[in-house]
Amino acid sequence: MAFLLYAMDWLEPANIGADIMKKDIHPDYHMIKVQMTDGTVFETRSTWGSEGDTLQLDIDPTSHPAWTGSNSRLMDSGGQVARFNKRFGGLSLKK
Repeated sequence: MAFLLYAMDWLEPANIGADIMKKDIHPDYHMIKVQMTDGTVFETRSTWGSEGDTLQLDIDPTSHPAWTGSNSRLMDSGGQVARFNKRFGGLSLKK
C-alpha cells in the first residue's frame, strides 16, 4: 500500500516532467505580428524577432502560384532561350 501512495504522489501535476525538462535551453517564444502581401495582419507566437515585431511577407498563400493555382511565371516574358542568346550570342566556336 505504501508503494501505491508514493506512486500517486509522484503523479501529481506539479511533479510530471519535473526531472525530465532541462532549464534555460529553449528559445524565447513570444507574440509577433505577421503582415501578408495584401496588407492583412495577424498575430501568432514565434521565436522570430522580439515581442511585438512585425514580420512582412514577400510571398504568401494569397500571391504564390503554388497556392493560387495560376500558371503565371515570375520570370520576364522574354524566355530563357532569348536570354541565353542575348548573353552568349557573340561567342563562336570558329577560330
